Amino acid sequence: MSTSVIDRTASTEHPVLDVLAGRWSPRAFHSENPIDEAKLSSALEAARWSPSASNSQPWRFVVARRGTALHAQVVEALRGFNQVWAGDAAVLIVAIAETATADGVPLSHALYDLGQAVAHLSVQAHSDGLVVHQMSGFDPELVQEFADLEPRFVPTTVIAVGELGNITALPEALQARESAPRVRRPIDETVILSA
Repeated sequence: MSTSVIDRTASTEHPVLDVLAGRWSPRAFHSENPIDEAKLSSALEAARWSPSASNSQPWRFVVARRGTALHAQVVEALRGFNQVWAGDAAVLIVAIAETATADGVPLSHALYDLGQAVAHLSVQAHSDGLVVHQMSGFDPELVQEFADLEPRFVPTTVIAVGELGNITALPEALQARESAPRVRRPIDETVILSA
């Protein structure tokens, strides 16, 4: 299956921006091309300018480029089948929530705001022709250790970023996931109250 003919555009119930309809989370990453540094910088800049409660910006990122010791450490922290494919990504980013201030004041909105920052990052990256896949299957304690994080900084997800690779290079079970129909719960089952 050629990567150039893959169309994963969502069949939406209502019109949305093309970049949102076209965004998807592949597991096939080009294993040789380095990250386009300008595109990576733009994605991180989009995250930087996402909204947050009281402009607290309770997010941090570990950015690990393929071929570095840091990238290998992030791959080692991945669990299960994520280790099979994610190491091919040009960059692995660990998204970290700052759950309390340096003075120990809890930031109850940290996970929500981190999610917004990662959403901005992923949409910007997709708009620039990169692909992004977020993973919850990793060992946060291992990341906490090698990144030397204070307990208030909580590794929350790992994000693979790079160029789309050859889907046929994935194990068969993962190839099927790449080409499976994209589905979402209908809006009327998602909106639980409306007046």
